[in-house]
Amino acid sequence: MSVPAEVRTARLVLRPWRASDAAELEPILRANQAHLGPWIPPTVSTPVSQRELETRLAGFADDFAANRSWRYAVFNAVDGELLGELDLFSRDDATRVPLANADRAEIGYWLRADRTGLGYATEGAQAMIDVAFRIPAFTLIEIRCDARNERSAAVPARLGFHRTETPREGDSTSTLEVWTRSLRSPQASDA
Repeated sequence: MSVPAEVRTARLVLRPWRASDAAELEPILRANQAHLGPWIPPTVSTPVSQRELETRLAGFADDFAANRSWRYAVFNAVDGELLGELDLFSRDDATRVPLANADRAEIGYWLRADRTGLGYATEGAQAMIDVAFRIPAFTLIEIRCDARNERSAAVPARLGFHRTETPREGDSTSTLEVWTRSLRSPQASDA
């Protein structure tokens, strides 16, 4: 089993990160630190030197090739501009796990600030749903996002996900929302 090395939508081209993308990505991360920092892990959002970023992206490419996680660089299909990242991770109900132990997929995404609000995240997330559907181990798909990030939380709502977990009242430390959608219909499992 492997996921496609390139995914195309009407406006996007998604492909695995390459170390050579560091030169284009480095100024985007620097310019978007305040935009991305509160919402995505520091291992992705923190600006580092181009050399360190090359190493990070090479690691992402290795994970992709080994089917550990699939991080796609997202480009505008018309002009090739780097827009952000879309991810697919294998997981169980508690955490990210190796594919052999997974029953669901998790979608992650980020876009540079000057390209938000144009529907790219929704279009790309739909492409990740389509990819996840081809992997028999995945019966569910999730999007986990901070409830305070209204634009990010709007993506799963637009794509037919249902909020299954919300921050607990009185828990000021947790703002995580978990949105879930079935990848397999009951009729499909009966066939």
